[in-house]
Parts: sequence; C-alpha cells; structure tokens
Amino acid sequence: MLYVVFADMIAQIAVGAIVCFMGYAYVTIRPPPPKTCGSPGGPPLTSPRVKLDDGRHLAYKEKGVAKEEAKHKIIVCHGFDDSKDFNLPISQVSKLFDHIDGLFLEMIALDQILSKEKRPNPKRSIKSDAFDIQELADKLHLGSKFYLVGIAMGAYPVYGCLKYIPHRLSGAALIVPFVNYWWKCFPSKLSKEALGTLPLSDQWTFRVARFAPWLVNWWMTQKWFTSLSIMHGKLDIFAPSDLEIIRQLSASPREGQEKVRQQGVHECLHRDLIVGFGRWGFDPTDIVNPFANNEGCVHIWQGNEDNFIPKKLSRYLSEKLPWIQYHEVLDAGHFLIYNQTNCEAIFKSLLICNNT
Repeated sequence: MLYVVFADMIAQIAVGAIVCFMGYAYVTIRPPPPKTCGSPGGPPLTSPRVKLDDGRHLAYKEKGVAKEEAKHKIIVCHGFDDSKDFNLPISQVSKLFDHIDGLFLEMIALDQILSKEKRPNPKRSIKSDAFDIQELADKLHLGSKFYLVGIAMGAYPVYGCLKYIPHRLSGAALIVPFVNYWWKCFPSKLSKEALGTLPLSDQWTFRVARFAPWLVNWWMTQKWFTSLSIMHGKLDIFAPSDLEIIRQLSASPREGQEKVRQQGVHECLHRDLIVGFGRWGFDPTDIVNPFANNEGCVHIWQGNEDNFIPKKLSRYLSEKLPWIQYHEVLDAGHFLIYNQTNCEAIFKSLLICNNT
C-alpha cells in the first residue's frame, strides 16, 4: 500500500514538473506581442507616417531638398538594430551633387529609411517588404522610379525589390550587404568556410534563425549562452576602422536611438533575422539584370576588413552577376559608409550612372 502511495506521489510530481516545463517553454519560446506605436500603452507617435492599403503605417524621415524640387529620389534601408534616424556623414547633401564630371545635378531628394516605428506585419517576407517599399514610394509621390540603398541587413529588401519591382528602380546600392549562408547559389564549401569565420555564437544564431525560427525569441533572450555577439557588446569582431568610427559616433548622442527597439526586440530585431535567413524562394543569382539597356546601375560596396560580411561571398556574387559593379574598399570594415569619403563615393557612383 505504501509503495502505491509513493508511486502515485512520484507520478503527480512528474506530471507537475512536465506541465511546469511546458508552461515555461511556451512562455519563453512564444514572442511577446509587439508594442504598436500609438496604441494604448504603446510608444508615442513621433514621426510622419504613411498609411498603407492594408491599414498598416510606415514611418519615414526626409532629408535634403523638397521632393518637388529634386530630380533624384532615394530610399535608404537601414541596418540591423538601427532606425530611420541614423545620420550619414554627408554634411551638405544639397551641394554634394552640384557638379559631377561637368554635369549639373540638382540634388538628392529624399533619404527615406524604413523604420521600426510602424505597425508590425506578422506575415512579413522578402516579397512583402519589397511591395511595402513600392507603396511607400507611391504614397510619398516619388515618381515612377527611385533609387534604393540598403545597408548591411537593410540590403535584403533591396534584393527583394530587384526581384519583384525592378521596373520601379533607377539604380541600387548594396553596402556591406547581408548574405544568407544557405543560398543555393553558394558552393557548399565556400559558404561553410565563410560561416566558420564568424564567432561561434553568431553561427548558432544564424542557424536557429534559418532552421528553427520559432525558437529565435528564446535563443535571443536566454541567459545561458551568448546569442548574437554584437548585442552582447563584444567588440573583438570589429576592424580597427570600425572601432574608430564607433568611438566617433559615441562622442555625441544619436538622435532617435531610443526608438530602435521601442516596439519590442522580437518585432524590431528578431524578425529581421527570421526573414533574412529564411527561405526566399529565389537566390540573388536568379535575379535578371534590371538595367539591360544601361539605364541604371547596381553596386555592391564591400569593406576589405569587414568581419561581419565575408568578402569572399560578396566577391562570388559579383562574379556570378557581372552586371553588378563591385567595389572593395581597402582599410574599411563593416561601417565603411560612416566614413565621409566612402559615403560620398557611394552616392556619387549611384547617381552618376544615369547622367553620363
């Protein structure tokens, strides 16, 4: 009799432990709901927005001259863990393009940056991001065509636009562009070697995003292991030029930094990893040259010392896509666009292509 009571007690404890574990797993794996800007208890609305046809909103920020006066419209997609409020080192946008090779150009119209200050899209994909950009351009009356710049993680929407809305682009620039190590266009040996150059914690983070996206929230928020190295303040992966730029940027407060994660880290950061490393349905090498008649250009800018985006992979893509102009910048790392000389060269090369 005592044995039966004891066995029953053990069974109840085991069931209770399993239920508690499942409850813990459910809570930690399931991402929290996003904090939508403007909703009760959510972050305040502080930026101009456009309302999309499905009811969502996209916030944006304008720089340069009024779009009615400008000949060139540029949409910029920011990088990981950043927002539309970041500043590029172009002190006088209106004067930068006054004269290029004897040709007078008016100036950049817009520096529109896809923002974290927006209503989330739980079904977000590489394709939906491309059409969001197209709708943003239409709502802002940018015209039939516009330029597109993608920085680091912000480069993957550029690939989406090159695939799904190439007819809307005047040109595109991919700056230290995101790479998916599981694109089929990469030789297996090359992608494994490139992935192996990253910190082990980053390798596992990208594998989780690729093969177990439902586990990303837990992986990125658990305290047992380091997930993404840069989110844990690890600086050893940065090139010397990156460290100098970090020092310069840290010297003065950055406007709008508090908005970067205001809708929650899962919505603002984790979802970028899930979409970027997910299955797109195409590889970059499946994209057809959108400027076969030389009416525009596509550029890749890669830092020679970039430890985040292996240059071998950017080189390989440029070889497979000869219509992309490849620029490898010596003594430059992941933050090459924050160097004024590099930044101006990037925008000049993008605009001059259509004006020679």
